[in-house]
Amino acid sequence: MLSRLLVGLLWLLHFLPLTVLARCGSGLGSAFFRLGRRRRHIVLVNLRLCFPELDEAQRQDMARAHFRVLGRSMLERSLLWWASRARLSRLLRVEGEERMRTLLAAGRPVLMLTPHFVGLDVGGAAIAMRFDCASIYAVQSNRVFDRLLLRGRQRFGDQLLLSRQESVRASVRAMKAGRPLYYLPDMDFGRRDSIFVPFFGVPAATVPGLARLARLAGAVVVPCLTRILPGGAGYVVTVGEPWQDFPTDDVEADTSRMNAWIEAAIRTMPEQYYWVHRRFKTRPEGEPRPY
Repeated sequence: MLSRLLVGLLWLLHFLPLTVLARCGSGLGSAFFRLGRRRRHIVLVNLRLCFPELDEAQRQDMARAHFRVLGRSMLERSLLWWASRARLSRLLRVEGEERMRTLLAAGRPVLMLTPHFVGLDVGGAAIAMRFDCASIYAVQSNRVFDRLLLRGRQRFGDQLLLSRQESVRASVRAMKAGRPLYYLPDMDFGRRDSIFVPFFGVPAATVPGLARLARLAGAVVVPCLTRILPGGAGYVVTVGEPWQDFPTDDVEADTSRMNAWIEAAIRTMPEQYYWVHRRFKTRPEGEPRPY
């Protein structure tokens, strides 16, 4: 019952102008910062590990800013679920779209590197509105929100949703069939299938799937970042230049290159990275657990 009430509230909120919805989301995030002791702790540990050059007050300020934009992303997701295509088109600006079209027209499989910034669902909707694409979908434990998330993912275009449990072959087939794969490889999925490479100078368990998928599909890697703009200014999705000389014969070097690129992207909008994830929960043998 509570889930349905929350869904009803989100449906009502999507009618608000984005300027008002953004203020509501920022307020919700500020409340999470004060009340969400465990998640606040995770964020501050991550920031301490990744930004040792900042003092504690600066990291507290960054954490507050993160929770505000996280709250925005939660409420503004209602737009992706119910707002019209026309309204979303006014709010979403895509830069570099022609790069993808050129690659696809040339018959090149495309693997989109999309790190876990809080606006990634907005970016996914923007890509789905323009291309028949594929993405990985993780089933949610709450059935009401699982159905809602699935519906939101499938509103635009002919999007192929692949389960994390499906074989790599499904992703490779999708790319070879001309579907860009919206791929998020930057979370800690445990020791299995991961290697330790630096992330902000800290060894981080990282799935080396970007290089392996690119090799198997003969795909070109195209980075894609989504930035939530201040207030009600909307969102910018940036499709970057295709990576050259990737992959190589060195999977570890390729995965390190990916993490280094993500680091550089984070430094352009550090409050918008998904810091509530325990990125360093899996440690090399003998290292203490930071959380």
